Amino acid sequence: MMRYHSSIAAAVLGVVIAAPAHADSQVEVNIAAGRLDSAIFALGEQAGISIGLADPRMGARRVPGVKGRMTSYQALTRLLAGSSAKPQRVDARHWRIIAMPKRSKRTVSRRTYAAARSLPPSPPPVIHPDIVVTGQLVRHTIESDAAGSRLSLSLDEIGPSAEIRGTDALLETLPNLSSTQLGPGRNRLFIRGIADSSFNGPNQAVSGQYLGEARLNYNAPDPDLRLIDLSTIEVYQGPQGTRFGAGTLGGVIRLVPNAVQLDELSGKASFALAATQDGDPSVDANATFNIPLVDGTIGIRTSIYGGRQGGYIDDRRRDLKDVNQMETIGGRFMFRADPGAGWSVDVMVAGQEIDGRDGQYADREGDKLDRATPFAQPYRNRFALGQLVVRKHWNDMELTTAVNIVDQKVSETFDLTLPAFEPFFPEQPGLFRQRGEIRLLTSETRLSRSLDNGGSWFLGTSLVNNRYRIRRSVESDFFMNGIAGIENETSEATAFGEITWPLLNSLMVNVGGRISHVWLDGKALDSPTFARIVSETGGKRSQTDFLPSVGVQYQFADSLTGHVRYQEGFRAAGIAVRDDRVERFRNDKVAAIEAGFVYSSGGETGFDAGISVAHTKWDDIQADLIGSDGLPGTLNIGRGRIWTIDGSMNWRPLPGLSIEASAIWSDSRLTEPAETIVVSDPEAEFTQDLPEGAVVVQSDNLPNVSDFSGRLAIGYTSALSDDIDLSLSAWGRYTGESRLGIGSILDVKQGDFIDTGLSASVDFGRRSIWLEASNIFNATGNRFALGSPFTLPFGDQITPLRPRTIRIGFDAKF
Repeated sequence: MMRYHSSIAAAVLGVVIAAPAHADSQVEVNIAAGRLDSAIFALGEQAGISIGLADPRMGARRVPGVKGRMTSYQALTRLLAGSSAKPQRVDARHWRIIAMPKRSKRTVSRRTYAAARSLPPSPPPVIHPDIVVTGQLVRHTIESDAAGSRLSLSLDEIGPSAEIRGTDALLETLPNLSSTQLGPGRNRLFIRGIADSSFNGPNQAVSGQYLGEARLNYNAPDPDLRLIDLSTIEVYQGPQGTRFGAGTLGGVIRLVPNAVQLDELSGKASFALAATQDGDPSVDANATFNIPLVDGTIGIRTSIYGGRQGGYIDDRRRDLKDVNQMETIGGRFMFRADPGAGWSVDVMVAGQEIDGRDGQYADREGDKLDRATPFAQPYRNRFALGQLVVRKHWNDMELTTAVNIVDQKVSETFDLTLPAFEPFFPEQPGLFRQRGEIRLLTSETRLSRSLDNGGSWFLGTSLVNNRYRIRRSVESDFFMNGIAGIENETSEATAFGEITWPLLNSLMVNVGGRISHVWLDGKALDSPTFARIVSETGGKRSQTDFLPSVGVQYQFADSLTGHVRYQEGFRAAGIAVRDDRVERFRNDKVAAIEAGFVYSSGGETGFDAGISVAHTKWDDIQADLIGSDGLPGTLNIGRGRIWTIDGSMNWRPLPGLSIEASAIWSDSRLTEPAETIVVSDPEAEFTQDLPEGAVVVQSDNLPNVSDFSGRLAIGYTSALSDDIDLSLSAWGRYTGESRLGIGSILDVKQGDFIDTGLSASVDFGRRSIWLEASNIFNATGNRFALGSPFTLPFGDQITPLRPRTIRIGFDAKF
């Protein structure tokens, strides 16, 4: 099997030279008639592209409304129909609108041509003239579409079931994303090989997540929001300290909702049923409504959804079937007011609850889809968000102020049962419960401007306050000690800025920086003894750090662009419980440099490709280890480095036919272990004297980072008639081998499996029906080698793929 997996991986890598994929996919477009500058702003937000005006005076022209599912080129062509302007592709995601040459008599044309021959050649156009990038935190970024920096995709590119799913849909689509698999609502996300821990503890997440302008996490797990009613999904790779703030060591995932339409009553609804082999059925439904309250001025947009995912894990000991059922319910409400004079006000409220009835792991003693445990291990994630955004837009300048509040509560239960060691020790049943409470307040104000020479700049300030509390309890006769909880409160004040400037017609330079002052207040909860220890070691600290960034982008030809980028990021310090003691851990920091190329031929047929190479240095790595008491605790494990090569390609040999491939190769190492981390050859005799609190590890690989992952997909779309479209797709993804964590208990292998999928959809205009199959070869695999950290030392644990599942869905729009 391993040889088979390796051959598939090699085949995927063989066709990958990487690039921004899905450049000409269809998206849902809904643009009101009005000024051209307003129309391209809306189109950029809906299609995830940037559009520039060669002449800013074109922005005042009136254009018709455009509505329907189409490519970016089709939308721009319809907007400009009958005008004296036309769209021109700059690269895969950048467009500019230029004036068409005036027609003249043939004799005049010949004289003009002859005169032109005697003149020196005119300079080539600027790479990115007055680009308006909508749907991005920063409207002008030199690396927006450079290979390896930002990936942008629509729901159509994920598949017909995208709106009824969450993060798992992204993991299937993008090999540079990985995740733990404790269950939706309590996983940690990793981007491009930056991974620290398998547990949800007091240390900050290495990947940032956003919904529009709202930051969703600080040290909270992935809330796993449903991908309902989104315009685009953006993935920024590598540290994003300048733009998105400290803590985004691996990158940022940003979900961009569809905007409120102020001049149209519309809506859509979806319903899906699924059958899983050897499991319970599933059902999902959602609906979205857009309602203008005052035509052209005030409107609302609301989405509601719910679903039940059938279980597929059996429990032999309790004689129960399909115990890991999960239910999700949520919604989003958006309000928009456009009073005129360039002002706009947006309010968003979102909430979601995930209720998992039991853990989704198995053991290796049965058929790999069952286990034997004495108790259920339920979990729950309750997420709530409030957001206010006020914007003022001038011709070439925009002021944005955003205030957000996020509240998330995560409850988890783990099996704490110790096995029997007859005849001396009988079985010791027990349960471990923990509840995390996270409150995040953020406020950001920034000013951005487009310059006449094609450059741009932005300045901003932000305030962040995050409070994380975790309380723990044990239900067991043998566990005698109390369990201390932890509270870490972090406050951050920041100023940041960036400028993009064309040095030459084909050369753009980008320089930025972010200076942050962070205050930390940590303390123990529920234990006076631990509280005393914290006060002795120092629960309050502060630090100031500067994060620079610099980038260069050069256009070698109309279709070929290269870039080099350097950026940094850091995570604040904190306190944690380890081995019955409260300890503090230091802040960690990354510095990454990357270089890459992107080629884009554009058009309905053609080829897009690119590749990027990145090197990341990681100091004082924060990671969670399992202590002698069985509890995970955060520790600085030393210095490491990560090499990655990643990219994607999209070949369109025929109209409607696309072949896509993407892959990432990673090599991660703990190069300088901390004093308490001892790396030992597992086959050698260990004679070294260990320092107090030492942890022996048998590999210097960083956790949860596979050496190679790749995806290959083929898609076909065709118009069966004027009103009926057919779409077909097939894909396969290989996930390479990785290790669960640091330390002898967590030194177990996971990964090394292939997942597959097929889908077909028929679109009848405002109605569609689709069929989707996942894991079509019914592979078991091992996505994550952990169910309970307390019972892990006594037996192998695996998290299998969901067995073969067939899903049918219906969509309707009005």
